[in-house]
Amino acid sequence: MKNLTLKTVVTSVLITLLAPYTIAQKQDSVKRKIIAINLGGEKMFSRYKKDTLVKNDSSEYKRFFSGITFTRLDFGFSKLIDNGSFALSPSNQFLDYRASKTSHLSFDVLQLGYRFTPQFKVYLAAGFDWTLIRLRQNITMQKNMPTLTYINEPIGFSKNRFSSSYLHIPLNFEYRSPKDKKGKRFYIVAGPEVAFLLNAKLKQISTERGKQKSYDDYNFSPFRFGGTLRLAYDGIGLFAKYYTTDMFDSTPQKGLKNMTFGVTFGLN
Repeated sequence: MKNLTLKTVVTSVLITLLAPYTIAQKQDSVKRKIIAINLGGEKMFSRYKKDTLVKNDSSEYKRFFSGITFTRLDFGFSKLIDNGSFALSPSNQFLDYRASKTSHLSFDVLQLGYRFTPQFKVYLAAGFDWTLIRLRQNITMQKNMPTLTYINEPIGFSKNRFSSSYLHIPLNFEYRSPKDKKGKRFYIVAGPEVAFLLNAKLKQISTERGKQKSYDDYNFSPFRFGGTLRLAYDGIGLFAKYYTTDMFDSTPQKGLKNMTFGVTFGLN
């Protein structure tokens, strides 16, 4: 049932973001269908070869945009917050992690939006993200358990990485400043985000067992809600995300949340 629901959500998102649309506007040239994909470009997808909107006409900026993209690439660190504290409670000490090697990666691949003015636009996007937790302790998470469960191991792992992957759907409100003397802009992007769990993985490396990978949902929350803030200049900047939903759908971990921060690329 969970897989069927996820497939339904993913299918609905793809149909919504890639559905064809028409915009009434004044133009003299003939419309020609093409597809254009640019990294971080303002217009990632265009149905026409030439933009025929009249210059200085207010309608020039009141236009829809949609399609395939590869932008808002975020890379940074992840921190666990245990009921408001960065220190883990005794019941969550087994999740103790190496902060310098606990990372977050995300990017958007689809978008649908509307530009109100040269400086302001709103858009719905879809993409993927990964949170990679580098565990300190020599433990193995157990599969198919009603709560997040682990066992202690008599061996030492050189790598013990516990990760999750989500399909995220953010609603972004973006402001960009007029160009400065160098032809560059400042950007502020903020908005809420929902996400759906795709999978979770445990990757372990040890001398005794070699490389091992295990897949399960590991009681990660099947649904996640949070918010994102990005500040950038000339397409490069900083981001921060905070998720108000508990990280795990597991009673002993109630109140354990996740936040991420780092650098962001592709705002143009």
